[in-house]
Amino acid sequence: MEIQDVYKQKMAARLKEWHAKINLLEARAENAKADMKIKRANELHELPAKQPAASEKIQELKRVGSEAWEQVKETADKIRADFKPGAAGMLSKYK
Repeated sequence: MEIQDVYKQKMAARLKEWHAKINLLEARAENAKADMKIKRANELHELPAKQPAASEKIQELKRVGSEAWEQVKETADKIRADFKPGAAGMLSKYK
């Protein structure tokens, strides 16, 4: 067998290897897209669950007197701080 034939076989084998690697990378990319969709769906599902607690604290803020105001306000601020990054993060992902 001539050296040219061996070289051609080597290059053909390398092309098959590259094709397989490209297919693997494409499959991994599709899998990553699916994982990201699942993660975003879960995050989106969690946000509405936090909303009732925030609404409840707003109503409580309207009802409380000055003596309980600071405690209720502090709790409401914590709820808002917990909700805000999740909502902002989801909005930035859908721009």
